[in-house]
Amino acid sequence: MTEPAKIEPAKIEPAKVEPSKGALPKAAPAKPAQAEGTPNSDVDALPFEKALAELETIVGRLERGDVPLEESIAIYERGEALKRRCEELLRQAEARVDKITTGANGEVTGTEPLDVQ
Repeated sequence: MTEPAKIEPAKIEPAKVEPSKGALPKAAPAKPAQAEGTPNSDVDALPFEKALAELETIVGRLERGDVPLEESIAIYERGEALKRRCEELLRQAEARVDKITTGANGEVTGTEPLDVQ
């Protein structure tokens, strides 16, 4: 009888990920804590467009996976603050929008508050 072949465990090498070229621009490092003592307190003053643009940049950096762990955690936390800011501003905008009402003949009869839930 012949001896069974010995099977050696496969050697798995870590994947080498190269950063994509020409993708999203690198975001500025997370800003240090403000005078209030909480990181990201500047987010509350950002307009919607700036908050959304910075959030998109952070998402791109995290998706690429080329950010060190500690920085990933810091920018993830900033991203959460930016997301909350965008949601808050959208809720405020929705509350200000009026729903146009029309009569049976299709003519505009007035406006009423938008039903925000």
